[in-house]
Amino acid sequence: MIRFNVPPYTGKEMEYIRQAVDNMHICGDGEFTKRCSAYLEKITGTAKCLLTTSCTHALEMAALLCDIKEGDEVILPSYTFVSTADAFVLRGAVPVFVDIRPDTMNIDENLIEAAITERTKAIVVVHYAGVACEMDKIMEIAGKYHLRVVEDAAQAVMCTYKGKPLGTFGDFGCFSFHETKNFSMGEGGALLIRDEKYIEEAEIIREKGTDRSKYYRGQVDKYRWMNYGSSYLPSDMNAAYLYSQFEVADQINEARVARWNQYYRLLKPLQDAGKITLPVVPEECEHNGHMFYMKTKDLRERTELIRFMEEKGILAVSHYVPLHSAPAGLKFGRFHGEDHYTTAESERLLRLPMFYQLTEEQTDYIADRVKEFYGA
Repeated sequence: MIRFNVPPYTGKEMEYIRQAVDNMHICGDGEFTKRCSAYLEKITGTAKCLLTTSCTHALEMAALLCDIKEGDEVILPSYTFVSTADAFVLRGAVPVFVDIRPDTMNIDENLIEAAITERTKAIVVVHYAGVACEMDKIMEIAGKYHLRVVEDAAQAVMCTYKGKPLGTFGDFGCFSFHETKNFSMGEGGALLIRDEKYIEEAEIIREKGTDRSKYYRGQVDKYRWMNYGSSYLPSDMNAAYLYSQFEVADQINEARVARWNQYYRLLKPLQDAGKITLPVVPEECEHNGHMFYMKTKDLRERTELIRFMEEKGILAVSHYVPLHSAPAGLKFGRFHGEDHYTTAESERLLRLPMFYQLTEEQTDYIADRVKEFYGA
């Protein structure tokens, strides 16, 4: 069986974990945590990067830093993972969902302004499959209405929009290092902070509401409870696992993009024949090969194709159930405007296996089976 995902592994992970153990500092903010944060700051140019226990927790920190309160509204797409909404619902906010674009599966930037009310506090964008939202337009709207912007860039490490790294446009950017992502620490994430004025507050929130970060730097002689917060620090052993991948990050990305391009080339004849739809990557966007998806005619055809692929030894899967149609979405949020594309496109979308170790031969085989299904 060709698995849908295989966590990345470079060969140095266990060596670095052993080093973390030998350093006798396996809790948060050890040597490997600092190396990972420094690397992300270098490649993004952000003011500060704080490694977290998950992208979910990075989003929760962003909600706290945006000062989200009971009754506030945040605008976001419904086609996303639950954490995008959960982080703000936990603060008492109402998620206001707007429709997506059918080409990129990202939030439709032209529908955001109409969803803004006097209670709107933030716009939360999701860069689906590592392909950027239209950030120029979104930042223009945010500036006009004095709104915060949070980027859920869980799938978008090392992706750019007009040459600028994703996660650095909004006030806060959130990365994921879950086992399904291009770079993994099992469970993990990172918060990118654009403006230096938020760094101290973010450190306090991340350190259980204390100024322990200052204590470790020798800036105070004892740390105190300063504000609300939680435990958002990952173990340095997890960071050690992640850092081994950062050392060969370009190699990992190049391998994934190569497989993505191979899929596209092999399946394009099916698109040309009108049988499937392939991903769209706008010219101003550079993606990272995080995901390769295709769209079938409808839900029935997708179900049949998933079953066919499994029979051929290939695990191909669907993706998100739109949040606005889920029980919690109906309870906590609302959909603004018409759902022209969110549900319909989500029911057509099928993800093919994509991971660092995926071989050229395996990709050929997978594409051949898709073509076989369509009689090509």
